[in-house]
Amino acid sequence: MGWTKLLKNRSLNEATTLRALDAIQRNAELQAQLIEDLLDISRILQGKLALNLETVNLIFTIEAALETVQLAAEAKSIQVNLHLDTRIGQVKGDSNRIQQIIWNLLSNAIKFTPSGGQVEVYLEQINSEVQLRVSDTGKGISPDSMPYVFEYFRQADSTTTRTFRWIGAWFWRLCANLWSYMAVQLGQRA
Repeated sequence: MGWTKLLKNRSLNEATTLRALDAIQRNAELQAQLIEDLLDISRILQGKLALNLETVNLIFTIEAALETVQLAAEAKSIQVNLHLDTRIGQVKGDSNRIQQIIWNLLSNAIKFTPSGGQVEVYLEQINSEVQLRVSDTGKGISPDSMPYVFEYFRQADSTTTRTFRWIGAWFWRLCANLWSYMAVQLGQRA
């Protein structure tokens, strides 16, 4: 709202106007993604989520998701390290949903990692399965909150003084549900 008020006054120079428009566009895209994620939760719960199953290159998908969040990482001087097993071939899945899962995991890791921290992304083959793991140098989740981490709209810290007001670990719940839903559709274990 602040940028739109400034733009209405027409007192900004060209560079600041472009910065304002970029911020408005970025925030509108984030808001649209939030709404789409909420609708996905509803579709999953109703068993009506449509998947476009195809052959997916996980390394390309991880790199594309990272490209989307790289600016946020750079703004906080967070180093993102990829540890990708290049021997992993293609998998079957919905490339857009897999990228959404990876984007959500990376976004959360960057959001909750302090400035100057690190985010590690691992893609490994373990027997006949592929494992994706994202870890960061953030403070983590307290052991008391772990049993509730996949509940919808629950927050470990619901005080009004938190740095980030959000709807809890629903990102994780969305990721877990999307991954499980794809595995069920494919007749595989998540």
